[in-house]
This record gives sequence, C-alpha cells and structure tokens, in this order.
Amino acid sequence: MTEQTVARQPTGLRGLLRPGYRRPAPSGPEPWKPQWSVAAALRAVRATVVVPGLFAVTFKGLHDPQMATFAVFGGFGALVLTTFGGSRWDKLIAHSGLAVAGSVALILGTLGSGSAWEAALVTIPVTFAIYFAGAAGPNAAAAVTATLLAFILPIASGGGTSEIPSRLAGWWLASVVGTAAVLALAPRPAGDRLRAAAAALAVALGTQLQAAIDGNATAEDVEATVAAKRNLLTVFDATPYRPIGLATADQGLASLVSVLEWCSSLAVEAMDGHASLSDYAPEDKELLAESAAALRSIARLLAGGDESPSMERIWMARQVSAAHLRSLAGDPAAVRKMAENAFFAQTIGVCASAAAADALIATRRLGPDAVEAQRQRWLSVELGRPEDLAGADPNAAGFRRPFRALPLGLGRTVAANASLRSVWFRNSARGAAALAVAVAVAKVTGVQHAFWVVLGTLSVLRTSAGATGTTALRALTGTVLGFIVGAALLVAIGTGPTALWIALPIAVLVASYSPGTMPFTIGQAAFTIMVVVLFNILAPAGWKVGLLRIEDVALGAAVSVVVGALFWPRGAAAVFGDNLADALRAGAGYLVEATRWVLGLPVPDPGQGAEAIATGIRLDDAVRGFLTEQGSKRLDKQDLWMLAMSTLRLRLTAHSVASLPGLEAAGGSPAQHPMGADVRDTLASDSVTVADFYAQIAEQVDRPGHGARWPADIQVPAVASQRLAYPSTAGPAHFHPEALWVRDHLIELGSHSAALIEPARRLAELRRTPWWR
Repeated sequence: MTEQTVARQPTGLRGLLRPGYRRPAPSGPEPWKPQWSVAAALRAVRATVVVPGLFAVTFKGLHDPQMATFAVFGGFGALVLTTFGGSRWDKLIAHSGLAVAGSVALILGTLGSGSAWEAALVTIPVTFAIYFAGAAGPNAAAAVTATLLAFILPIASGGGTSEIPSRLAGWWLASVVGTAAVLALAPRPAGDRLRAAAAALAVALGTQLQAAIDGNATAEDVEATVAAKRNLLTVFDATPYRPIGLATADQGLASLVSVLEWCSSLAVEAMDGHASLSDYAPEDKELLAESAAALRSIARLLAGGDESPSMERIWMARQVSAAHLRSLAGDPAAVRKMAENAFFAQTIGVCASAAAADALIATRRLGPDAVEAQRQRWLSVELGRPEDLAGADPNAAGFRRPFRALPLGLGRTVAANASLRSVWFRNSARGAAALAVAVAVAKVTGVQHAFWVVLGTLSVLRTSAGATGTTALRALTGTVLGFIVGAALLVAIGTGPTALWIALPIAVLVASYSPGTMPFTIGQAAFTIMVVVLFNILAPAGWKVGLLRIEDVALGAAVSVVVGALFWPRGAAAVFGDNLADALRAGAGYLVEATRWVLGLPVPDPGQGAEAIATGIRLDDAVRGFLTEQGSKRLDKQDLWMLAMSTLRLRLTAHSVASLPGLEAAGGSPAQHPMGADVRDTLASDSVTVADFYAQIAEQVDRPGHGARWPADIQVPAVASQRLAYPSTAGPAHFHPEALWVRDHLIELGSHSAALIEPARRLAELRRTPWWR
C-alpha cells in the first residue's frame, strides 16, 4: 500500500478528529419496542421465585403483615431496582452495603414518621444523603433507588418503634435471600468491559505505531484502532453515571481512558496519513518503539497478566531524543520538520508513560506515591544527574517534583461535588425537596396509601422540568392502563386467595422483566397490576385498590412536576454550561502554571491541576446527564462533544507540559538560564495568550450575566513563539528541546481553538433563552 492510499482512506483515526465526526452516543432500546435481554430474564426469574416466596413465608407462615410488606418491597428493590456490577465478590459486598444502608434508612424513616412536618423535615437530609452517596461509584449509584425505597415506605406509612424489629426482619430476610439468588442465578461474569476496552485500544495503538515505524502500516491497522477507540468511548459513555468509582484506582482507570483517547489522536497527527515514519530520526523512532512496547504491556497488565510497563525505558529514550534535538543545525525548514517529528515522538512518549502509570494505579500494582517515586528517580537522569539514582530521596533538595496533577483522594473528589454546579448535588437537592413535599402532602391530605404518593414522585422526577412533565404523563397513562387490566383481571378471577396467589408470580414476572426492556408506561402498568394483586391478598378490596393507586400516583406526579419547574428546570443542559466554564478556566490556569514550571519561572499559587481534574469529573457527569435526559436536545450533540473534548485536550496538553522535566537556571540566576530569557518570556506570554482565549470562551458559556451577549472580538490565539523559535541565525538556545516542545504544545492547542467559537456561541445563546421556550 502506498502512502497516498493510506491518506485517502475514508475512515481512520483522522476521521475521529474531523469536524463532522459525532462521538458515539449511549445506545439503548427503542422507545416503544420491547427488547429481549438475558440479564432481564434472569432478573425476572429470580424475582418471580423470591418475592412471592418471601411473601408466602412472612404473611401466611409467620402472619406478620409488616414483615411481609418489607420483605416484598425489599426483595423487589434488591432484585429488580438494583443491578450491581463486577464479580460475585463485588456483588456480595454491594448487596451487603445495601442491606446495611437500607436498615439505617428504615430505622430513620420509622422514627421520623410522626407529624407531616416532622416527617418532611427528616426526609430532606436523609434522602439528600442517599442521593448524593451515589456519586461514590456505579454500585453506589445503583443502590440509590432501593435505599430510598427502604426509607420512604416507613416514613410515609407511619408506625411506632415497636414495628422496627418486624420491618428489619423483613428487610434482612429479603436482603439475604435476594443476595443468594443473585449470586446463584447470575450469568458468568464477562469481566470489566471498560478495562477490556482500554486494553484493546492499547494493543491497537501499539500495533499501529510499531507498523508505522517498520514502514508497513495498513488500513487494517488504522481500522483496528478506530474500532477500539469507538468501543472504548461507547463503553465509557453508555451509562448515566461514570462506570467507575472515585477511589484512587478508579480514577487511575478514568485517567487511562482519557490518555489513551488523546494518544490515538496524536498517533494520527504524527502519521499525517502516511503508512510509515521514514522521515523520523532514529532516536525518535526508538522512542516511539518503546512507547508501542509499553502500550502492549499495558494491555497485558489490564488483562490480568503479570506485567510491569517500563517507564524507565521510555524516559531514557526521551533523553536520547532530547539530546538529538539539541544537536540539530542547518536549514531552518529541515530543523523545523525534525523538531515537529520530535514533538510528536516526545508527546506520545509522555502519553505512554502516563498511561503506564495510570494502568499500574488502576490495577493496584502501585499507588500514586510509588509511581511518583519512580518518576523522581528517572527524572534525575533527564536532568543530567545519574549519580543521584542510587538511594536518592525524592524529597531531598536538588529534586524538582514533576508538576503533573495526581488523582484526587476520595474525600476531596466527593467534596468537589459539593457544589451547585455538580449534577449529583443538584439532583440530590431536587430529589430531597420533591420527596419531602410528597411526604408532607400525603400526610396532610390523609390518603389511604401515602407510600404510593411518595413512590409516584420518586418514579416520575427527572433532571429537567420538561422531562419530568413527560414522564408524569407516561406514569399516569401506565397506571391507568394497569388499573384497567388489573380490574379486568379481578373481575375475571375474583378476589379469592387461590386465584390471587396464582396471579401474583405472573404479575411479578412481568413487572420485574419490564425495567430497561419495555417502555416506561408499560413498566408502570405492570407494577400497578402487581400492586393490585398484592394488596388484595393483604386486604381484599377489589378494583378499588387500582383506583386509589391512580389518585395517589397523580398526586405524586403533580408534586414532581411542580418541584421540577422550581428547582433548576433547565436540567443537565444548564449544569453542562456551568461545568464547561469551570473546566475551561481550570485547564487554562493549569496550562499557565505548567508552562511557567517547565520554564523555570515561579508559580505563585499552584493547584489548578487538581482543580482541572475535579471540574473534569463534574463535567463528565453533566455530559452523561445531558445525554440520558429525556426530551429534545436543543444543543446539538456534535457541539456538545466538541466543547467537552476541548476541555480534555486543554487539560491533557497541560498534563503533557507538566510531565516535562522542569528547568533550573544555572547557579540560580535567571539570566544564566540555558533556554534564554527572550525565549522563556515569549513562551510564558504565549501560554497566557492561549489561556486567555479559553477563559473568554468560559466567560461566555457560563451562567448568563445581566444582558451579556456574545462579543465580536473573540479571536484565535496567535502564538508568537512560532516566529521566535526558528530565526535564520538561530543559536543553540533556540533549539533547546523544552523550548521547542512547549512551543509545539501551544501551537497544537491553538490550532484547535477556532473550531470552538461557533459551538460556544450557540451554547451561550441557548443559555440566554428561557427554559420554557
């Protein structure tokens, strides 16, 4: 295959960067088409066996209605409303946590179920804490609804402390039996899909780089990388919450996904459509070869192999490449091309090194401190102090700790979400307010089944006013449909206990299979039929039970609609704009700090790197909320991804700059700095110029001010160091590798800035439009 053939390929990594590319959106069932699912079928079988069985034992055998009620709803919560991921051990831990959290919620709900206002006041902090705890990870998020069920059932039903033992017995019976059923009737674990997808992309990247080095890259190599990258993005973006938690290892995996994504973009730009890298210097090819080997080693490590990617070999190859760059001389055009090649080789090396560190952290082979110690030891080689390797203390004088931001601790990451700009915080506050109002309304109105009112609010509430209203209509439609079918069923079979006990497993089967496989309306109808049958067994009342449920669900849905209109009615779209602005500002600040650090200039108040990570997590949650939010999307998804990816590119560029060895002036005098004062000042100024552009974009997409409009003078940043780095009579200082690398990072970042102006302008205009229009 010729180089021209590769360049003409219609697909490939270059296609992922073209303006028209649309990042894969989360996939799911069509709105009105039932789906077949093995996982849902197993879930339905488990619930059909366990829930009626628990009800029979507690109600008919033990004659304890309280225990029976909490056993049924506890079993439904553990088996239907909750799906935990991971191995069987992970599921056991998660179900145990759900049992404990539900017990606490149950006790608090019983103790606080006095007057209407007392119950409402207790509901606010308890439900907020339950909602917000979902930010800790996917299994925690999956447990939110079931834990809320354990609280709202007693808080709405009332009862004294004397009923706590029976209720706890029913809850724990359901937890134990439900957990056993999940562990016994579960498909063979398929493994960690996200980790497997990351490993596949690492293999594809390593293979493509090595083939390009050898001069025999094919379209199949590019296609393999394209498919692996798209699969990784699909897996990472396919859930309404991050598919990983906030622990250090989980953050390492999230960082690995970002780094691999960026590395694939760099690979296509390095190849520039060619099948080989024949014009690269041998030193740069060796660096790319070490990077390719590290990527393949990362894949084996993620697959469970006993691997340890060699950051040492990458860093040594980077030193050799840097030495070659320092020796460049002659024709400025040739020097410019060689320096550009060296930039891509060095940046891909930084990516591979960072990916190796993140993989070691993600697999818990090393902690962040141990990885940082390795960096410190090999950094001394890059600074020309190999004698410091033996027994050196990374904290001793003479070492300059790399400026690269490390993963945040769990407490700090959760604290970062304690903000009105956090999706989790807003949803928690909205949910707590809605459930508190529903509890108060249900108790004040004296409805017969107050629990159904609160459950109706819980089922209908969504992240925006429009989505909540749509869901409320569907819930009412489904409830009416379920009432009609349930009433017809009672007319046909009567209210005799034998017929109802026969109908109960069938109703449970349909109700437990429907979530995620059938439309929401059908799910509500199925759940209503199950409730009609269940409560007629508890206290025969015929079709009137269904009529009461319609009234209660309508009341609960009305509460959701009102609260949804009052609390952040724009939903995730507004949070996206807020967090986009924060991420752009933090990334811009991180870029300036990293540039000053690598140039040997003082950094007065460092800390933007950690802030960039925290805002990136919040932005990711906002993007997921926007994509999974029901209703029309007034912001085009292409604009959404372009803006979101700009923050990632900004943060990872700063991350790459911060991974360079920091420079120190000889003898501590800035005038004696090997780079030259004019070059340093120009590069520092350029970083501010680029950062200012992103800060202006942030100012416009942020929460609307008083009549502010999109300014006419936002311009693409001009990097002055393009003119400075290659004068015809350049001296050695102008070829200093760190100067060239910083310059190329800024040029690369600035070259992508023009594409952001129009999407940002459209978002700014949307944010200034009333939510009801």
